[in-house]
Amino acid sequence: MRPLRYSINVTLDGCCDHRESFADEELHRHAQENLERADALLFGRVTYEMMEAAFRPSDRTGVKPEEMDLFARTIDAARKYVVSTTLKQVDWNAEFLRGDLGKAVQQLKQEPGKGLFVGGVKLPLALAELGLIDEYEFVVHPRIVGHGPTLFAGLSKVVDLKLVDRLELGSGAVAMRYVPKR
Repeated sequence: MRPLRYSINVTLDGCCDHRESFADEELHRHAQENLERADALLFGRVTYEMMEAAFRPSDRTGVKPEEMDLFARTIDAARKYVVSTTLKQVDWNAEFLRGDLGKAVQQLKQEPGKGLFVGGVKLPLALAELGLIDEYEFVVHPRIVGHGPTLFAGLSKVVDLKLVDRLELGSGAVAMRYVPKR
């Protein structure tokens, strides 16, 4: 069974607005290494559209650092599953994940491979409610912004976690990886 891994950038005060964290070469390299642990990506509409706008080759402009370009090439080539009731179509190596979310994700997890990777805010909330996330990574940036969306707002149950890895980045951000206590 392949695990479902979740990773998100967050400020010290809990804001998970991607515009409020800083993405340097080291962070992109770390994200690249995370993507290499997955066979497919699972996105909600907002994250799919954001990633497509930023990393689809036809949409990217300008010269970017090598690590960001490698991240962009990896995410561009990755298989993607999109959970959305409002999008009419997807492409960019993507297909819709339809029907009962829990059953559909369980089916993906049963397939052989290295793993699945999910990002974003709303879809991971639904997946956490269903107990489907096998690993959580929070990249905590040393910044207080005082606004923005927060993680897991409205979660109906406590999810206890066990720290399994910690990585300090040169920017001062700390990537902490947890697994659910079962």
